[in-house]
Amino acid sequence: MAGWEERFDDYVERLGDVLGHADRRAPLRAYCTGLLLPGERKSVEPMAARVDPARVGAAHQSLHHFVAKAAWDAAALLEAVRAYALPAMLERGPVRAWLVGDTGLPKKGKLSVGVARQYCGQLGKRDNCQVAVTLSLANEHASLPVAYRLYLPEAWAGDAERRIKAGVPPDTPFQTKPRIALDQIRAACAAGLPRGIVLTDAAYGNDTDFRSELTVLGLIYAVGIQSSTTVWAPGTRPLPPKPWSGKGRRPTRLRRDDDHQPVPVKDLALSLPASRWRSVTWRAGTNTPLRSRFASVRVPAAHREDERAELRPEEWLLIEWPDSEAEPTQYWLLPADTALPDLVAAAKGRWRIERDYEEL
Repeated sequence: MAGWEERFDDYVERLGDVLGHADRRAPLRAYCTGLLLPGERKSVEPMAARVDPARVGAAHQSLHHFVAKAAWDAAALLEAVRAYALPAMLERGPVRAWLVGDTGLPKKGKLSVGVARQYCGQLGKRDNCQVAVTLSLANEHASLPVAYRLYLPEAWAGDAERRIKAGVPPDTPFQTKPRIALDQIRAACAAGLPRGIVLTDAAYGNDTDFRSELTVLGLIYAVGIQSSTTVWAPGTRPLPPKPWSGKGRRPTRLRRDDDHQPVPVKDLALSLPASRWRSVTWRAGTNTPLRSRFASVRVPAAHREDERAELRPEEWLLIEWPDSEAEPTQYWLLPADTALPDLVAAAKGRWRIERDYEEL
């Protein structure tokens, strides 16, 4: 830790260069200091008391103005963070993954932007919170957030009065979390950031358009899906479009009947013979290597709205079923040209950001 004060000064100076006004440098330093100091509450009033106990009132006013009123550019600040941290991270190894996720911030009141009763990952349940969609780059040693945006629920997006009071820009529309994540991913591609496999959970992976857009962008992915997600099992496919009668539009949509139906991935997993399951080690654990039992099947996804002229391309369905469990526990979809050990390593790669969130 030798020289930490000089490194901290250099870091804050770099961030101060993009704030747009010299008067914001001192509040920025105080705010960063307050975030790093011990203390459960990280709102500006208790932080002011820790940073400047002799001038709590003035410090509180300065910090509050910096956080709530000063018009600095959050995207520019994140770019400055990235320019500082990414080269150091790359010295420890190449980027392996782009981690997409959301983090919940528990809140007591109703006035913070986007606060609503929704699922909060920190609490593991639905509760009053804000949710931010994030994109992080990760290697074996660290993860670095490169995009961060609060999710605005529909109730907020349609409430003009509440938006005005909270200072939400009028041109901020409602977007689903996968749409927000795709905007962040496109921006990262445009910025030329070193690429990695895109990893995310079922909140994003269940969105077929999300996966399709990743393919368009030339990105490899490993995304979680729910056990109820339907696929066309090997040997089953929908019916072709109805024959054209010569009148009206030519039928183009694929069809289903009682004998041509997709199945939930859980049902497919339970139907697989024992010979399809393999024990795979994906990385070293604290005490022993991390191993579990996996099976993989090439399938096209079969969401109901996709009854169209052709099937979606095949993907790997990866299933985890630990020996100690009564049924499969996790499901992922990945590109079709990946080997099983690589599938497992990719699907399990989110451990990095999950651990980093816990430590934060």
